[in-house]
Amino acid sequence: MTDGHLVKKIGLVVLVLVIAGLGAWRFWPRSALPQDAKADLELYRKNLLLKSYTVSLGRHPTGPKQQQGDGKTPEGEYSLDYRKADSSFHRALHISYPGPADIAFARSHGIDPGGLVMVHGMKNGLGWIGRLHLVVDWTDGCVAVTDEEMDEIWRAVPDGTKILLKP
Repeated sequence: MTDGHLVKKIGLVVLVLVIAGLGAWRFWPRSALPQDAKADLELYRKNLLLKSYTVSLGRHPTGPKQQQGDGKTPEGEYSLDYRKADSSFHRALHISYPGPADIAFARSHGIDPGGLVMVHGMKNGLGWIGRLHLVVDWTDGCVAVTDEEMDEIWRAVPDGTKILLKP
């Protein structure tokens, strides 16, 4: 066997191990949120942390959202003001962005602040990706979790819940 064939075989073995490891990580079980939990979100109930979720943010996650299309996730205190079961993503909770300060900033700079910022699951049909979505921040400014996590959040977080988005 030549050195080139050996290198190719080792590379193939490494690739198979990486793919198998990512597949196992995607399905590795996580602790479930109790059925009766009601949360304030990250998910807190008063000062007690119920559960923490790792999320994907806007594709340009550094700095606060300032205008439509900047790929940033808003920073600040908002509320989850309504839910959208028929979203193009697996369920969605609307974040009350833009707030008065965001609108004032945008007007003073002659820009559109954007809107329709949500906490949501995966794009419909892509739920199988699971936690692999965490490899890169990919949303247009939303906060994304897996479909299973979104089911928990949807159940636990009532409309009107405050959400603090901070760097």
